[in-house]
Amino acid sequence: MKEFDAIVIGAGHAGCESALALARMGNKTLLLTLSLDAVAFLACNPSIGGTAKGQLVAEVDALGGEMGVNIDKTSIQIRMLNRGKGPAVQSLRAQADKIEYHNEMKKTLENTPNLFLRQGEAVEIIEDGEYKIVKTAAGKDYKAKALVFATGVYLKSRIIIGEYTKDVGPNGFMNAKLLSESLERLGLKLLRFKTGTPARVNSRSIDFSKLEIQKGEENIQTFSFLTKDKPTNRAVCYLTYTNENTHNIIKANLDKAPVYSGLIKGVGPRYCPSIETKIVRFADKERHQLFLEPESLSTNEIYIQGFSTSMPTDIQEEMIRSIQGLENAEIMRDSYAIEYDCIDPKQLLPTLELKGHNGLFFAGQINGTSGYEEAAAQGLIAGINASLYIQNKPQLILKRSDGYIGVLIDDIVTKGTLEPYRMMTSRAEYRLLLRQDNADLRLTEIGREVGLVTDERYNIFLEKKAKIEKCMEKLKSKIKMDEVFESLFRENNENLPKENITLYDMLKRSNIDIFKINEKTHLFDEFEYEILNEVNIMVKYEGYLKQQDEEITKFKKNEATLIPENFDYFKYHGLRLEAAEKLNEVRPLNLGQASRISGVSPADIAVLSVLIKKDRG
Repeated sequence: MKEFDAIVIGAGHAGCESALALARMGNKTLLLTLSLDAVAFLACNPSIGGTAKGQLVAEVDALGGEMGVNIDKTSIQIRMLNRGKGPAVQSLRAQADKIEYHNEMKKTLENTPNLFLRQGEAVEIIEDGEYKIVKTAAGKDYKAKALVFATGVYLKSRIIIGEYTKDVGPNGFMNAKLLSESLERLGLKLLRFKTGTPARVNSRSIDFSKLEIQKGEENIQTFSFLTKDKPTNRAVCYLTYTNENTHNIIKANLDKAPVYSGLIKGVGPRYCPSIETKIVRFADKERHQLFLEPESLSTNEIYIQGFSTSMPTDIQEEMIRSIQGLENAEIMRDSYAIEYDCIDPKQLLPTLELKGHNGLFFAGQINGTSGYEEAAAQGLIAGINASLYIQNKPQLILKRSDGYIGVLIDDIVTKGTLEPYRMMTSRAEYRLLLRQDNADLRLTEIGREVGLVTDERYNIFLEKKAKIEKCMEKLKSKIKMDEVFESLFRENNENLPKENITLYDMLKRSNIDIFKINEKTHLFDEFEYEILNEVNIMVKYEGYLKQQDEEITKFKKNEATLIPENFDYFKYHGLRLEAAEKLNEVRPLNLGQASRISGVSPADIAVLSVLIKKDRG
């Protein structure tokens, strides 16, 4: 039996980040996958980032992860979403070349010291003292001190197209048929979830002249703070819409939709519904947006974003051909729904370690989440904590005030989820502080402390900090209101100050920003766009940022009140029975986490605070 420090089961986005983190932190790591062809596979949308997801990718990168580096290498179109809105909700999104993305990530894994990539199916997990034994279908067994489950949507998965079902994973890859039973024997509660993916059509059969073109942006920030050469846009996307005819076809065939016929048992994602669910749920809408996105530069396959369905194939074709520009569309891959087993994430600690089972960590869609970015974020934290566990060091827990990763993990382990969980900016109460542009300023020191951030990454971070400080210092100097500055004020409809002011105060004016100042004066030519943008936000939103800092200080007080590990919630009569039951199920680590459990009221928290003191006394 071959021995490793750690084993990661599954080589999707969670598994790749876990394995790389473990190996880079000095652990001999086995990455076990059902298929080497499915490593970092973009099974659904061929893109990385998007609203709230862009922030997750930047945070993974800031901590020393790989996803941002990989998408910068392989993107074919990049743009900033919500450009017209405030900085709190702006998120980078890149169209990926899915073939290049897989190849580059696999190449990175294969060439990482301490990392061993192996194809094989894990069928049983046995806990043997401090070791965990992984038994495979082919009879090859492995053991390690730490184990990360990153099995994605492959546990007992089946695809559904109309009345046709097949026990396979995404894209027809083989699934994991026996591991679910092994998890149940370990005492885990399993859930059954569902997701889906649209059809792919041949680009030669599309009339692009009838579609709205969607171009990328040039010279904007990258996902990774390591990327020196900015990606170029090598492809365009297109926009079209459903119409009355499309909706009528769907309504006439709802009895054939597995989601309504009862064939699908799993719970689907509310925020990424099938097209038939959209038509039923939003019956008043005359049309729905559809984006046509290239899967790769080396294939004609086009992804129809927003058109997920599990309808029979003949109806899929009729639906698609009712859409402008797709009247003669040739389907290359049918759309399908996929059901799979996952765990109730309330069984996990905020470190993503399984409660009561030392050294067993879970990350990604097995935890009931959806999305590549959510998976990568969990994978990185699970990998870091598995490494810290092996090295007998304190575990890393990111707070909600630290980043979107902290919000994501706290949400799922504290509240659980009844559907595939998706990260959104509205879930983050401190989102103005948790922006994509400052992810490194928030998290790189943490990544350095746990031993994952390299010297190269850390030096880039220190250089950025120094430039920001220098730029801020420059803003504090008073300037003389000469003709150049007077014209700046007049052109931007701002009243002239009665006396000389600092550039910092000038920047507080609503219609003046640092870019306009520099355009007139060239005082900040030495600084890159990213530095100027960071400084501009820090000054413009100073009041709001200070307010959020004060809120975080209050938040941290509750987080600092630890609950004894074996606290008996039923011992005292002060707590309501419902609150005691909910608290006992989740076993929160502190008063702050307890306050976020569904069914636990502020009054319960006040009582609990007194009981904790009484228990200690």
